[in-house]
This record gives sequence, C-alpha cells and structure tokens, in this order.
Amino acid sequence: MESGPAIFAGAVFALFGGGLLTWTAVRSRRREPVALGVSPVASAMFATLAASGALVLGAWCFTRV
Repeated sequence: MESGPAIFAGAVFALFGGGLLTWTAVRSRRREPVALGVSPVASAMFATLAASGALVLGAWCFTRV
C-alpha cells in the first residue's frame, strides 16, 4: 500500500523534470528567452538545474517502491 504514493510522486517528478528539460532545450535552441526579464544564460542554467533536480527526485522516489 505504501508504494502507491512513491510511484505517483516519482511519476510526477519525472514528467515535470522531463518536460522542463525539453522545454528549456527547445527555447535555447531557438535562441528565445527561457524567462522574460532575466539573463538568457542564467535562466537556462537555473531551469536545467531545476529539471535535473526533479529527475533525480523522481528516480529517488522510484527506488523507494
């Protein structure tokens, strides 16, 4: 019974991290800003770190199943 929340949380983190990483890559490849009003390099770096963190959290949740 306790593996259900871990699977759900892992899936949410993995989907969010993958989506954010894909969105950041597409925006950066098109030379469009990732966040308005912020340095393009800083916003891309922060978004990449946040996406990587979410993917790591998702993987950690899946190890708790």
